[in-house]
Amino acid sequence: MVTIAGQATVAELVELLAQHNIGAVVVSADGRAIDGIVTERDVVRWLARDGADVLSQPVSAIMTTKVVTADLDQKLEDAAHTMTYSRIRHLPVVENGTLAAIISIGDVVKYRIDQLTDERNHLLEYLHN
Repeated sequence: MVTIAGQATVAELVELLAQHNIGAVVVSADGRAIDGIVTERDVVRWLARDGADVLSQPVSAIMTTKVVTADLDQKLEDAAHTMTYSRIRHLPVVENGTLAAIISIGDVVKYRIDQLTDERNHLLEYLHN
């Protein structure tokens, strides 16, 4: 799980996203509390608005502060529902108010594909026996 401090620059954020091949980072001063979230889309929107000057701004200037989260014991199907209806692709997971993980829409899709593949394989096995 990758986090970034709010005072880091957007240029540092872009480097972090590229280094880890990820699309979003939780903004946190201590790596546990969620101060915000910032995505590639945020960077692109602010670049369109302010140009390259945004790269020297702090991450806190472009982050989303009202972060939608999931609980650690929440079912993945419920998390997928939350992501779909909130129109978000990254969902921080909290346990006792502390950042525990982050799931992406790609994680949800992979899980669902694995489920469907298992179901198909069980049905084929049933039909051939």
